Amino acid sequence: MTKSPSSKAENARAAQVHHFLGTPSDLPKEGVENISAALRALLADIFALYMKTKNFHWHLSGRHFRDYHLMLDDQGAELFAMTDTVAERARRIGGMTLHSIGEIAKLQRIRDNNAEYVDANDMLAELCEDNKQLVSEMRQIHALTSDVGDCATTSLLENWIDESEKRTWFLFEASRNTFGINS
Repeated sequence: MTKSPSSKAENARAAQVHHFLGTPSDLPKEGVENISAALRALLADIFALYMKTKNFHWHLSGRHFRDYHLMLDDQGAELFAMTDTVAERARRIGGMTLHSIGEIAKLQRIRDNNAEYVDANDMLAELCEDNKQLVSEMRQIHALTSDVGDCATTSLLENWIDESEKRTWFLFEASRNTFGINS
């Protein structure tokens, strides 16, 4: 079977990109491709969750405003701090990372919330579920990186899972309905 001209051009372009951007790695090529693809999707989700966290931070109201506002600001900063490390990890092993907002929109699995008004408890509950989803995705990537022998990415994921579990815990406790009364 002969390759189409566009397939040949795509392969030539991929070889050129790899020549300029392909960081040498002892990891198997397929492992690098799979891990960097997983990290791109994870990074898209982190950006989506960061934006949603900041959206809720900016649009929060109610009697626990100050506490929730500060908590969401801290959580947003923690999420944003992850972004560069995730992207650079993909590049460090010889893969590619995100290029644009459009690519984030295409890859993200964390759903946006564009509602004009969301109740504070609903905000916290939604962010709690989103952080749980992020943990689940990171556990899947952890299995992949472990199988490939990428111990550095595996180690980073363990820390990010721990941070995400902490965010989930805080959001859960802050939104908890105690004695049938929202406090």
